[in-house]
Amino acid sequence: MSSSRRAFLKRLGLAGATALGVPWVAPAAQPSSTARSVRVRGRVVSADGSRPLSGVPVTDGITVTPTDADGRFRFTATADRPFVYLSVPSGYRLPTAETGTAQFYRPLDPGAGDTAEAEFRLRPLDRNDTRHAFTFLADPQTQTKAEVEEFQTTTTPDVRRTARALGDTLAFGVGGGDLVFDTLSLFSGYEAAVQQMGLPFVQVVGNHDLNVDASGDPGSTATFRRHFGPEYYSFDRGAVHYVVLDDVYWPGSDGFGSETDDYLGHLDAAQLRWLEQDLSMVEDGRPVVVFAHIPPLSTAYARNGEPSPSVRGMIVNREALYALLDPFEAHVVTGHVHENEHRYEAGPHEHVVGTTCGAWWTGPVCYDGTPRGYAVYEVNGESVRWRYKSTGHDASHQMRLSFADPGADAPDRILANVWDADEDWTVTWYEDGIRTGEMERTPGVDPLTERLYAGEETPAKHPWVDPQPTDHLFTAPYNPDAGRIRVEATDRFDRTYSTAFDPTAASG
Repeated sequence: MSSSRRAFLKRLGLAGATALGVPWVAPAAQPSSTARSVRVRGRVVSADGSRPLSGVPVTDGITVTPTDADGRFRFTATADRPFVYLSVPSGYRLPTAETGTAQFYRPLDPGAGDTAEAEFRLRPLDRNDTRHAFTFLADPQTQTKAEVEEFQTTTTPDVRRTARALGDTLAFGVGGGDLVFDTLSLFSGYEAAVQQMGLPFVQVVGNHDLNVDASGDPGSTATFRRHFGPEYYSFDRGAVHYVVLDDVYWPGSDGFGSETDDYLGHLDAAQLRWLEQDLSMVEDGRPVVVFAHIPPLSTAYARNGEPSPSVRGMIVNREALYALLDPFEAHVVTGHVHENEHRYEAGPHEHVVGTTCGAWWTGPVCYDGTPRGYAVYEVNGESVRWRYKSTGHDASHQMRLSFADPGADAPDRILANVWDADEDWTVTWYEDGIRTGEMERTPGVDPLTERLYAGEETPAKHPWVDPQPTDHLFTAPYNPDAGRIRVEATDRFDRTYSTAFDPTAASG
């Protein structure tokens, strides 16, 4: 840690806080002392304007108020709030721009006077949304036009095929943050890809989606807001309440001296107050799915032998989030870390999804061996199930087999990287058709990532990419005389996947 960064964290009261587990909440951005009060009023109605919609939450990101029996809402905001927007209820389409990105908001014009009006017209879905699905695309993270083209020619058609395979199930997509890699002009390439995918998409802001020349957090999302609207919001599909959060805090371009890429994972006070109001309108026990960019807590630090997590790899005040989610059947779905992980210890099921760009478009896999891809979630009533979808592969592609590095005196061992495995998976191996036993979860490094990414000059595109240890490797000893080895992996939903190889022909 540099001295400038350490000094900054000390001023914030964060130095040493992460190791002690002390939560920290940045204060809400304070409105300008000259900001005028604006009386916001409007109505939420059916698409033809004939039917008022009551009980629909409307907000400016600070105050949440439901519409009355006539579909009307009114509240007071300050003129520096950028939007008024609503939480789209179940049974209605997500309004979208021509590109397919969600457009459930109206801008508040700071120069329009002391009143503002907004009308929202919602179109009913053409089928019941009790059964629905979504795709979560973590970190497309394109930095060049060539990478945008690769994203559009690989991921885009794959998502289209996935949507077709879902049949008549209603589906939407989620861009899980780091939509680009600091080159904000490439947001248009992301939008073009979404338009080609043919699904309505909601967007999460990531640390590489920021205006890093901004003097503080509010200005850091200016370009993101111009393209995609509010940084945090909610909507319903069927029985599930969905929430999109902005957990990337930008302290300002000069906050770290020469370091211009430092940020914190955290939720500011205004957002937490908004979330508390939003969730107060959701019945206890309902499924709540939160989309964010930075995980509440990535365990990568522990696998790398580090004593405490980085403030970049967790939400430093995650306990506040856990407390708000406690009454619900909650999932938190994130990306950011370029690996696949499941974590349960704090209450909600935390899903860290492998990335669409893999290891920053340098090879076919993330640096834990998870293939480039995205997650597919299917919902039926209050039941939520999921799988990881590897780009360019069938949905049954859920593992890769190789030889483990056995050490000088160890017996021969096979290794299975089962990238979406959580604690409820079982992984079994067979030799020449005979069940031999369950494989042992063995933390380590995938041999493929060693070949692709190990070394100071490898990969050539981004030499800073290195193989990372993971907890989703499974190993077992095997008989070198066996002619065929088959591995079966059964997930928590009793779906079984199978992969086989000939150890005499395999080269690792």
